[in-house]
Amino acid sequence: MFIRWSAAVAAAILLSGPALQGAIAADKPTDPQIAHIAYTAGVIDINAAKQAQKKATSKGVKAFAEDMLRDHEAVNKQALALVKKLNVTPEDNDTSKALSKQASDKLAELDRLSGAAFDKAYVANEVAYHKAVNSALETQLIPSASNAELKSLLQTGLKIFQGHEQHAEHVAAELK
Repeated sequence: MFIRWSAAVAAAILLSGPALQGAIAADKPTDPQIAHIAYTAGVIDINAAKQAQKKATSKGVKAFAEDMLRDHEAVNKQALALVKKLNVTPEDNDTSKALSKQASDKLAELDRLSGAAFDKAYVANEVAYHKAVNSALETQLIPSASNAELKSLLQTGLKIFQGHEQHAEHVAAELK
């Protein structure tokens, strides 16, 4: 139903692992809720990447942010097309609201940093966020998805996000 998910649960950035896990509702989310969570996560990573493009000083961090922006914008576009095709209306929910609030707080925190401190904090957050997203996909979102097309896209997204996590870890190691 929604997204290659690379944008989804987005891909993402800005939240620590425990924060994302705590944000996922205890109840099994419905497909429209999963779709909204996915889209929200993608938007979060897009916004973080835009911030990094403006503030990062490391070439590696800037390149990583460009990759995140490109991948997540493309996936969100595909996700919207799929939702339209399936005639599903994404449903706002406690999880997507919590993700948005946490992301806003994290963006504000990162905005107060500059130079190497920003670069390190942004990339560390990307590592944590992608770990959390991957875990949420594996343990909650994919198992909760009812629609076979949605489930397949989420599984594909998980593979993409695992690549993002590895890329973020590589960039983080270069910054040390």
